[in-house]
Amino acid sequence: MLLLSGATAGVANAVNAPANAYCYIGWPNDGQVLAAGKPFRVWFGLRHMGVAPKGVRFENTGHHHLLINTELPPAGQPIPSDRNHLHYGAGETETMIELPPGKHTLQLLMGDENHVPHTPPVMSKRITVTVK
Repeated sequence: MLLLSGATAGVANAVNAPANAYCYIGWPNDGQVLAAGKPFRVWFGLRHMGVAPKGVRFENTGHHHLLINTELPPAGQPIPSDRNHLHYGAGETETMIELPPGKHTLQLLMGDENHVPHTPPVMSKRITVTVK
């Protein structure tokens, strides 16, 4: 059975997540220095939940969103889709990205079948990488 939290006007229903669920960035590591001018792999980890593609409603699942140089989006709202909010709606668990030289933050956030963060949010720690 899929449980939904209540919604207010203009706010999407947020799907409940297991209280012990969490995601993490397996690579790169916090503080990693990466070479400029070439893509690098970002590996997504998830515990106590499963991965399902966008549009698929299945209990205790969601799909990854990679947040780059941005804060978490507002609770109960669909995660934006832009250069700072990358969606992995096919159920991907890794990606290749290229960033310009400088310091960058990366964070994972799980979204439900409609790209809305779960309640409570299932997110990784924010890490910082430097591209040189």
